[in-house]
Amino acid sequence: MDEQRLEAYVNLIQQLLSCSTAEELNVTLQGNFELVDAGLIQTVRVFAQQVAENGQEERANWLLQLAEYLERALGMTSSATPAEYFNFLIEILQAVERDPNPEVIYPILQQNLDKLDENLSNILSNWVSENLPTFETEQADAVTEVIFNFSRLMQEFPLGNIANNKEIAINGYERVLTFFTQTDFPVQWAATQNNLASAYSNRIRGDRAQNLERAIEGYENALIVYTQT
Repeated sequence: MDEQRLEAYVNLIQQLLSCSTAEELNVTLQGNFELVDAGLIQTVRVFAQQVAENGQEERANWLLQLAEYLERALGMTSSATPAEYFNFLIEILQAVERDPNPEVIYPILQQNLDKLDENLSNILSNWVSENLPTFETEQADAVTEVIFNFSRLMQEFPLGNIANNKEIAINGYERVLTFFTQTDFPVQWAATQNNLASAYSNRIRGDRAQNLERAIEGYENALIVYTQT
């Protein structure tokens, strides 16, 4: 994205933020139709993340709603079937198992931005719940490590719906903690608690105060182990 177009996106976002009615918002969008594209949506999401990090939760949520509205208007919402979501989940987990390097994984994620949403998160949860208890300990350990690495990669993935990316990461870490317990896997448990805390501290969705409480709780949990080693 060239600097001039990025500046145009930012200026349009500032105009949209100043709109007081839906009619005014639509007029502004129609008057700048040449800027209404995937690049604008991506910029809106980045802007929302920055606003959320500054504690402006209400404005961040408004921007996320705007991005979702624009996606629907441009026909960019996912039309993937449950089977396609599941196949992608298995594909990406296998890729992470082979090599959890962002240079390897991020291009795969970029080709499947339409599947990085709540549906994928739910399928991951169901798959873990149904399969992890049936694995031998060694296999369950390896699979959980893959889910941890996938969550870490999603947490830092800079493209697509950033809020969704962070929700997938949080859900993944929470699934990891069902196997990596403090008693049996203290080091892995602490690392997961630390990453989960970081994810909550930068979470875009949800109540800001509650997110910070969860972040503090995670950091404190991690310190239980780190101060013992």
